[in-house]
Amino acid sequence: MSARIVLLVTSPRLPAGLLTAAAWDVVRQHPVLTGSDSEMVTAVRQAGAEVTVVDGPATQSLLDAVAAHGTVVWLAGPTGDEALARELGLRLARQPGLAEMELMYGSWDPPGARLLDAVAVLDRLASPGGDPWKRAQTHRSLAGYLLEESYEAYDAISADDTDALREELGDVLLQVVLHARLAEELPEDERWSIDDVAGGLVDKMIRRNPHVFAGAEVGTLEEITENWERIKRAEKARSSVLDGVALSQPALSLAAQILDRAARRGVDVPLPPADTQPDAEARLGADLLATVAAAREAGLDPEAALRRAALTQAETIREAEPPPPPAEPG
Repeated sequence: MSARIVLLVTSPRLPAGLLTAAAWDVVRQHPVLTGSDSEMVTAVRQAGAEVTVVDGPATQSLLDAVAAHGTVVWLAGPTGDEALARELGLRLARQPGLAEMELMYGSWDPPGARLLDAVAVLDRLASPGGDPWKRAQTHRSLAGYLLEESYEAYDAISADDTDALREELGDVLLQVVLHARLAEELPEDERWSIDDVAGGLVDKMIRRNPHVFAGAEVGTLEEITENWERIKRAEKARSSVLDGVALSQPALSLAAQILDRAARRGVDVPLPPADTQPDAEARLGADLLATVAAAREAGLDPEAALRRAALTQAETIREAEPPPPPAEPG
């Protein structure tokens, strides 16, 4: 068998020692070299494999080991040791008779693995010795940022800018992870973590989608929606059709959601007549509420309609503005 150097790459985001059967076979059968001690090195040693930590140039150490043993394994560090792989590849390209190089993945990142990195980064930033600004925040002080980042994501969707949407969703995710990290500092009977957030989401999605997870039969999207709402009502045990409406949302969308909730549950309440209201503000509010009701009847989104009209007016204003004065020299 020809001389062989196996570059064994593993995911730093999975528990140490979680390797494929092929990876375990190769580390048990051949000498293993690595650049530094790590949890993975400890796990491999505890499984009975011999691991040598190389102190010095790794390329020559690997070539010496492969000359002595025929096959040798390099257990890559958390970053994959790409510089070593590149250097070794160039050396073997110049001297192909020395050994063959094989890349083996002993484990790899599952989908969502970078979320673990996000949690780790925010934990460091919000821990002693981290970022003083983040450590000084509270759920209440961050509330405005959550809204701001959500609106920026909404803007990216409206602009059909998927690259911007990816970035803005990252900013929304930052807020979610930071809120969860701050919650770990609450009193013991109140604290929770990002795992509690994710676990609650997973449980909710499984409960509310029995047609996917429990074999329930549904035919149409309307049936799926009704099933969701029925399960949600059973979970929440709310006393009013308006329970759960986000009262801090913009007034136009708030009015639309209130009217929609009432209509879906068959609660028929007349709108307040504008001419009976006690002051100008109340009369304007009644008129606006009637406009929202009319939009709903027409199948239109009043929030989107007003936003569109406002942005069109903003563009008209920009076109009508005089040009800015020329900059003064010097």
